[in-house]
Amino acid sequence: MESLSNEDFGAVKVKHSPEDVLQRWRNICGFVKNPKRRFRFTANLEKRNQAAAMRRTNQEKLRVVVLVSKAAFQFIHAGMQPSDDYIVPGEVKAAGFSICADEVGSLVEGHDLAKLKYHGGVATIADKLSTCTTAGLTTDSDLLNRRQELFGINKFIESEGRSFWVFVWESLQDMTLMILGVCAFVSLIVGLAMEGWPKGAHDGLGIVASILLVVFVTATSDYRQSLQFRDLDKEKKKIDIQVTRDGYRQKLSIYDLLPGDIVHLSIGDQVPTDGLFVSGFSVVIDESSLTGESEPVMVNFDNPFLMSGTKVQDGSCKMLVTTVGMRTQWGKLMATLSEGGDDETPLQVKLNGVATLIGKVGLCFAVVTFAVLVQKMFGRKMQEGMLWSWSGDDALGMLEYFAIAVTIVVVAVPEGLPLAVTLSLAFAMKKMMNDKALVRHLAACETMGSATSICSDKTGTLTTNHMTVVKSCICMNIKEVSKASVASSLCSEIPLSTLKLLLQSIFNNTGGEVVIDKEGKRKTLGTPTDTALLEFGLSLGGDFQAERNAAKLVKVEPFNSVKKRMGVVLELPGGRLRAHCKGASEIILAACDKVINSDGEVVPLNEASVNHLKDTIEQFASEALRTLCLAYMELENGFPVDKAIPSSGYTCIGIVGIKDPVRPGVKESVALCRSAGITVRMVTGDNINTAKAIARECGILTDGGIAIEGPDFREKSLKELLELIPKIQVMARSSPLDKHTLVRHLRTTFDEVVAVTGDGTNDAPALHEADIGLAMGIAGTEVAKESADVIILDDNFSTIVTVAKWGRSVYTNIQKFVQFQLTVNVVALIVNFSSACLTGSAPLTAVQLLWVNMIMDTLGALALATEPPNDELMKRAPVGRRGNFISNVMWRNILGQSLYQFLVIWFLQAKGKAIFGLDGSGSDLVLNTLIFNSFVFCQVFNEISSREMEKIDVFKGILDNYVFVAVLSCTVFFQIIIIEYLGAFANTTPLTFAQWFVSIFIGFLGMPIAAGLKMIPVDT
Repeated sequence: MESLSNEDFGAVKVKHSPEDVLQRWRNICGFVKNPKRRFRFTANLEKRNQAAAMRRTNQEKLRVVVLVSKAAFQFIHAGMQPSDDYIVPGEVKAAGFSICADEVGSLVEGHDLAKLKYHGGVATIADKLSTCTTAGLTTDSDLLNRRQELFGINKFIESEGRSFWVFVWESLQDMTLMILGVCAFVSLIVGLAMEGWPKGAHDGLGIVASILLVVFVTATSDYRQSLQFRDLDKEKKKIDIQVTRDGYRQKLSIYDLLPGDIVHLSIGDQVPTDGLFVSGFSVVIDESSLTGESEPVMVNFDNPFLMSGTKVQDGSCKMLVTTVGMRTQWGKLMATLSEGGDDETPLQVKLNGVATLIGKVGLCFAVVTFAVLVQKMFGRKMQEGMLWSWSGDDALGMLEYFAIAVTIVVVAVPEGLPLAVTLSLAFAMKKMMNDKALVRHLAACETMGSATSICSDKTGTLTTNHMTVVKSCICMNIKEVSKASVASSLCSEIPLSTLKLLLQSIFNNTGGEVVIDKEGKRKTLGTPTDTALLEFGLSLGGDFQAERNAAKLVKVEPFNSVKKRMGVVLELPGGRLRAHCKGASEIILAACDKVINSDGEVVPLNEASVNHLKDTIEQFASEALRTLCLAYMELENGFPVDKAIPSSGYTCIGIVGIKDPVRPGVKESVALCRSAGITVRMVTGDNINTAKAIARECGILTDGGIAIEGPDFREKSLKELLELIPKIQVMARSSPLDKHTLVRHLRTTFDEVVAVTGDGTNDAPALHEADIGLAMGIAGTEVAKESADVIILDDNFSTIVTVAKWGRSVYTNIQKFVQFQLTVNVVALIVNFSSACLTGSAPLTAVQLLWVNMIMDTLGALALATEPPNDELMKRAPVGRRGNFISNVMWRNILGQSLYQFLVIWFLQAKGKAIFGLDGSGSDLVLNTLIFNSFVFCQVFNEISSREMEKIDVFKGILDNYVFVAVLSCTVFFQIIIIEYLGAFANTTPLTFAQWFVSIFIGFLGMPIAAGLKMIPVDT
């Protein structure tokens, strides 16, 4: 079965499956009872193609707009003016604004420089929107409400959630249930005509009641799943951004943004609204999501237009929000697109294959069963000489045979298999949300259970990301500065000229800021590295605002993970120019040819000085400190702004050592991964000695492991890489391309299932390439999060291990459910088929089979697919990429349990009457009730046995899973009701205490047999 399902359904990948592969498996799934339900969580390829065509059309329109605006640029300088005067609508003027939403919207959307010039530029637009480019909006509620009414809110139109009754309607679309409904209707008509009310209605109403019960239980389960997915969708869309309001920097949800807001954008952010560039440096925007153009766009005072949905590729800036929500081009795009849903997961596809395969077998059995029953009836009538004499009873009998055949198809087609995956994933995703992991793609939850390798960042994932400067080497003197008193005493030891240079470098060459919050407290904003340096500068007595006002920023080259440096050019009082740079110590030191000595004098960098500084870097790094080098350069020959900041000829100011402690629990989590057969590798941009020290502390770097630097890794030949990669445990000074190369080799050459963490924009290719991309929720950029499959909300490595545990739990739970369902399938099929062939009647009626179907399908999935994970899961080897889903262990349990159940039911059928002393007209009904009751209790106890596939103790933690206990209790309760009180509808009769005891004992006996089966060794 595994090989058959792999042949037709195994080509679907975890991510980025080709469309022809997705279409092929849908075509193979021809035999489906209820396509609406079966394919509910399957991508709609037709809608997806329509959406793609619509996106291309919109992109082409926008591309034309952008090109036209560029062509119009030259006319602006020639003094071109708009042909007509703009008149402010009365209600806009009355609300205190001088421009309406349509006017400001068309200005940005059309990249209309002529209109912008006509309105007086960005500063005047801000005035017309009653805002300030430095202090932002005022948070007066009346003003904000008026602004909302006139300009709208930053939310897109979303499709309404489906009501419960839609799920009821979809459950009723099941072809076999519809056929059974017709059978029930005919049965009702014939029964009433023959036996009158109420006796003649029992059979028909029994089937109707069973159908309704199945439909409502199924619909309730599906509706609950849809609510869980809706909640998760809301979580995915929660994005905060930095804004200035009331003169204070603060975080705000993008959905609360209004025209007039001042938004702070940096590398990796998605532009949340349409807007205008206010100030900033080196801003490069990727507009491919809107225009389809891969060429990045420079945004500056000459081209100040920023479009919602585009991404900041480089630089940072302040933006004036002009247009929000459905008025933006992105909003219009979102409204017209329905992307056709997420790709289905490989397990869903594989189980669709299993369901289709078993369904075909079941259909054959059903047809043969019906043919045999009809043939027996014809044979009996021929013996009686009444072949041409047919009564209402005969018609009812024929109808019952047809209903049994249809119900065999109901039971045989395990429609619930692919949906059990969705149920288990929905349950796991909800629980993982509580464990600080937000799953963006269903498949990731499932794939994480097979992970064999985790490539983790260091900063913020293995460490706390709470950085402080604890050591410094200024003017060639090493000093511990972990305490504020020691840091302040350092001021007296450093020459005044050097201190001024140091503070100028710290406060100007930074992506961070020092602001005063609403409570009047001083607060540092920015990356952890920037805030650590700013805190250090403040402890040295520096004044952030005074330093920023003392010099003018001419050019900024923001830090990125390729260059591993950040640089600025300042215009000093008097017109002199000075460049500052900071970054990876060895890279900045290599760019220096001078150094400031202990007397504060600039001297050439000789061999002794270089060795002293290199030793300092190594010493700091070996203490697990992150090292940064600060340097400056006088630009005596001027500096053209369009050129890059010089990369050599600097004077070294000093080196700082930043402590970033290892997170509590990381060492234990790494050890847990190792015991689970998962290899953890550290991939970092930090110094190799720092990386090695942290890796040893975390337990990642072991005696046989290798630590390598990115540049060395790049130079290795393919043959060397094949030998090296399995031993690599630490990669330092790595670029995003190195990470991508490592991941690609692990996946393709070594066939590993790889999880990768990333936080920066440049990590997107590696996150995209990996089987499971894990983005950091706190430190991660929006671009990284968009490329990821799971967002680690607390940036903690221990959460990644929790995700792996949940992944394994999902995989194992679905295996348990499949084992349970296939057992019921096999027994129900063989019992009814063999009985029909040998006795001419079926012991399980249509109503009874519908009840069994509900136990094994919806209720079984609820019970087994929602088991929480346990620590034992992390003591097994990972399944990996090539592991068989239906394992030999499962086949052993399925075949052994099926054989026991079939033998015991066949024994009851053959010898039941003699054992229980049954005779008379009602003996067949009592025996069939006994068989039905025993069969159901076999499933109840088999459900308990299925909690563990290999362990004998199946009761451990059973009371912790309230869903399992509730499902089991409901099954037993309703079984008692069906047997004792619903006999007329379900073709049963009340049983004696002894008969109840035997039924339950037969079911219970399946448990020691299951335990015995688990002791039979099989090849795993």
